[in-house]
Amino acid sequence: MTETHVDSEFDRALRLAERSCTPGVYDADLDDGWFIGGALHGGYLMALCANALRHRLPDHPDPLTISAFFLSGGRPGPATVTTEVIRRGRSLSHAAVRLSQQEDDGRVERLRATAAFHDQDAAGGAFVCSPPPAPMPPPDDCPPMPRHLDRTDLFDRLDFRVDPSTLGWHAGEPSRQGRMGGWVRMADGRDPDPLMLLVALDALPPVTLDFGLDGYAPTIELTAHLRARPVPGWIRVQHTTRVLAGGYLEEDAEAWDESGRLVAQSRQLVRAPRT
Repeated sequence: MTETHVDSEFDRALRLAERSCTPGVYDADLDDGWFIGGALHGGYLMALCANALRHRLPDHPDPLTISAFFLSGGRPGPATVTTEVIRRGRSLSHAAVRLSQQEDDGRVERLRATAAFHDQDAAGGAFVCSPPPAPMPPPDDCPPMPRHLDRTDLFDRLDFRVDPSTLGWHAGEPSRQGRMGGWVRMADGRDPDPLMLLVALDALPPVTLDFGLDGYAPTIELTAHLRARPVPGWIRVQHTTRVLAGGYLEEDAEAWDESGRLVAQSRQLVRAPRT
């Protein structure tokens, strides 16, 4: 498992303290620097939960796939991360995780996920079939992310550059093609890794903006597949959708590192903004 050499805000935001009397249960302090659109960023919460699971699975430290249901909006402050090892195998282990917080009327679950973990460095295997990177200008030719949401603390943690061809919504001229693209990296220079990819897959504005639907578009469920360890540098991300019906849509995301290799994929079910 490759560790970063930067004193990163992201790594500080993922810190956990295991309870000595309850193995597999961790205390966390959710960082308000990952706030966006009325709640803490879903990719950040997934990364925190994945970090807890890799503590439980030292022989399999890398997420291969994780599927999370977002049950309520995360808030800055104390939280409890409860893990369960379902099965430990030679090359793959399965586990579950719950993230909860205390509110006035009791304990509220924020996220529940199941995951498969492995050792990515030991997995090996060549890419036999992989999609080419989504075409877009280099990062220096892409504008920064517009600050259009109510709270955009996340934009201070991440360096965003938006593919100009997917920015028509910001000028009031959405393309209605159901596509959003851009580049993302940590603003403080931290190298990307599998935990950062969980954030990158959910970093772009919702594709609902490309249909002229402004407003909060919460994720109901997100499944991520981590395909390879990224090289240092930018992560190129594209979101697309094919179906927006009944007030919900799917968002398919693909992420490539600077070498042009596909490193992660995801699909999430999103509730369209209510008009």
